[in-house]
Amino acid sequence: MIVDGRTLTCEDVAAVARGGARVALAPDVPARLERDRAVVDGAVDRQVPAYGVTTGLGSRSTYALPREELAEFSVRTVRGRANAVGAPLPAGVVRAAVLARVNGVAGGGSGVQPAVARLLVDLLNAGVTPVVPEVGSIGSADLCQSAHIGLVVIGEGLAELDGEVLDGAEALRRAGLAPARLGPKDGLVLCGASPVAAGHGALVVHDAAAALTFAQAVTALTFEGFRANVGVLDPRVQAARPAPGQAAAAQELLALLDGGDLAGRARRVQDPVSLRCAAQVHGSVHAALDFARAALEPELNGSGDNPLVVADEILSTGNFHTPALALAFDTLALALTQLAAVSAARMQRLLTPSLSGLPANLSPHGPERSGLAPLAKTAQALVTEIRALSAPVSTDPRYGAEMVEDDSTNASLGARRLDRVLGLLERLIAVEAVAAAQAVDLVRDGESPGVLGRGPAFLHAAIRRAVPRLDDDRPSGGDVERVAAEILGDPEVRRTLAEMSRM
Repeated sequence: MIVDGRTLTCEDVAAVARGGARVALAPDVPARLERDRAVVDGAVDRQVPAYGVTTGLGSRSTYALPREELAEFSVRTVRGRANAVGAPLPAGVVRAAVLARVNGVAGGGSGVQPAVARLLVDLLNAGVTPVVPEVGSIGSADLCQSAHIGLVVIGEGLAELDGEVLDGAEALRRAGLAPARLGPKDGLVLCGASPVAAGHGALVVHDAAAALTFAQAVTALTFEGFRANVGVLDPRVQAARPAPGQAAAAQELLALLDGGDLAGRARRVQDPVSLRCAAQVHGSVHAALDFARAALEPELNGSGDNPLVVADEILSTGNFHTPALALAFDTLALALTQLAAVSAARMQRLLTPSLSGLPANLSPHGPERSGLAPLAKTAQALVTEIRALSAPVSTDPRYGAEMVEDDSTNASLGARRLDRVLGLLERLIAVEAVAAAQAVDLVRDGESPGVLGRGPAFLHAAIRRAVPRLDDDRPSGGDVERVAAEILGDPEVRRTLAEMSRM
């Protein structure tokens, strides 16, 4: 993965954070870093007032630092801000954060020593992952979390290597690396910007896109089991009120249903809203993902440093502040909550014989068996938890540094919250998948089984390889977990369904 500070994507972040892709700085990056560092060194030599370089931080920004203390001040900056608490963030999230910081530095403006940037790259390639607690950022830079990464850079703190948590110095030694010797501004660069929010955000946007792909495919399977009216997906209908993302969602559903004969087998003229308006709801998720990507790109490929080296000057900035990113995370959480609600509703409509025409409780034995009816409670419980997590966090600022830092965004929390939402949503989609596959089996038991579209046919076969159809009552929670892990968690299944939705 060539890191140039300009072109990093969510998919790139996932490849490095989870897939183990190696990282290298682009050929032009070292010279850029050297030029910016020369500006920092010049300001130090001339004793030019520069925030966090020759002065203190926060409310102490008017305090001029003695020249002989500048390097040690960088070390104290890292040590004094490593104040995050709670359970460690997953290793993939920390790797994403390190990559986001490396890419932000690679684009220029930080003024960091090139050796520090190279060491961050070496950490990724050697599998040395700093231990970073999950709570500590309020979204005006990820200072108290990023500092834990900085601790490992200077040979302190804790790091994971080969599944073992070690002292930072020992982890570096085993990986054949040496701690960095910080100079002026280096400590602030290691703590600054919002790499935890950006890196974690890139992963959750990547995962949310995967969840939408599966939600579309499962919805198409539900359409088949319910014998829904596909006329609502007609492009002319979408063009009549072109809400953001709606036409794309409808087209994907039509592509997934292509090859089947559902269009001539609809049970009724007008279906429940959860089916009839699937494209509208899923389209809003498309729109929220577009918004999130637009907010993430500047964080992944821009400089959140304060101060910033610009040409031969060092300028104060507000680029560490992330209100658009936080708003995008809140928006995506709300959109996913809407998706969750209609998924649970569709599952419940499959259980309603008067609407679906299917046996009660989706049991071949009818009302004398519980079938999948109790699973509707699980679906609703998942929706309730997701809804509770969808409350906006970007509107809850906190204040610090004697009212100098008088606004915050909570972007890092927004990303972490989305991770929890997606874990619950994946299980909810799996609940609908289990019910939809059972519905299709029951339709096939009838006199006119029809032909499934290519997307539903592929997904149904995949589900049945993981779990058998329900013939008599049995615990279904395990079926849901297997579908979530083995089908929704399979990148190849996702890739195939994504390709089918584009045909």
